[in-house]
Amino acid sequence: MTKKIAVLPGDGIGPEVVAEAVKVLERLRREFGLKIELETAPVGGAAYDLHKHPLPDATLKLAKQADAVLLGAVGGLKYDTLPRDVRPEKALLGLRAELKLFANLRPAILYPQLAAASSLKPEIVAGLDILIVRELTGDIYFGEPRGVRTLANGERQGFNTMIYAEHEVERVARVAFDAARKRGKKLCSVEKANVLEVSGLWREVVERVAKEYADVALSHMYVDNAAMQLVRAPKQFDVIVTGNIFGDILSDEAAMLTGSIGMLPSASLDSNSKGMYEPIHGSAPDIAGKGIANPLATILSVAMMLRYTLGAPVLAERIEKGVSTVLDQGVRTSDIYTDGTKKVGTTQMGDAVVAAM
Repeated sequence: MTKKIAVLPGDGIGPEVVAEAVKVLERLRREFGLKIELETAPVGGAAYDLHKHPLPDATLKLAKQADAVLLGAVGGLKYDTLPRDVRPEKALLGLRAELKLFANLRPAILYPQLAAASSLKPEIVAGLDILIVRELTGDIYFGEPRGVRTLANGERQGFNTMIYAEHEVERVARVAFDAARKRGKKLCSVEKANVLEVSGLWREVVERVAKEYADVALSHMYVDNAAMQLVRAPKQFDVIVTGNIFGDILSDEAAMLTGSIGMLPSASLDSNSKGMYEPIHGSAPDIAGKGIANPLATILSVAMMLRYTLGAPVLAERIEKGVSTVLDQGVRTSDIYTDGTKKVGTTQMGDAVVAAM
């Protein structure tokens, strides 16, 4: 059965890195029997330029009809002065909410070839393999009430609401426990239960779910300590489960352990494993159009798509081995370049992976 993939290139370097991921998909379709249909639509700032809205109805309809979504990145300095409800980032939040993508899986794996590119000493990060499971449709990003109000003294005050219902915590906890069961059987739940009532409830629910996973060792850690431990001794972690805002921050921190944020893919899944796949990096407008962006995170996001949504783990492994082979060959984009390796651009890196497959 042919699977439909919605391709949403987005802004900045998004179209550049997505083009390389599409090359990979096209080769899998052409030579390895992957039955897919690709359809492209604008999103984010690019959609605003065309339709005065970051998530046009046609784009949302396509995303809902598709079996999977491949997303580049959204945003850019030129859109920062727009009203908040039509900024590019609203498209990202809208897709997550409309598609009910509540579980965000962000692996942080250090390829041994890139140990020297990490900001930490090789002995600290060598062998790193962490999975961060971030809740994606709740928390302070979606909580109500929110806004800016004027106080009696005339001063303006901004406010947002951090909120979680039990079922939201329970479903993402199950995703994390299931993932831990298939890996090292260790799960660390990260929150701030010592000061936040929301986190207190989070911990209670996670401990309740843990009773169904006796084979998984559960630990708890406050988010400030977790941020420190990620740079002190990151290999103590196997799977981390956390809320939306904490996960947003911690996963970007974990990205630098791997040598570059350009190496980290992600999958955002609903309850039926339909997913939106994207690199965790942003649109990087400062390098857009220069042809130097690292496409590997987007290409590895396609591997996650094959594994979680399209049911083709063998092809996923083919992509991952292709990436590893290219790194063995010393091919590097500028963000992971070190002395003695070969610096290439976005297109050349994509071509190298396709050839290595």
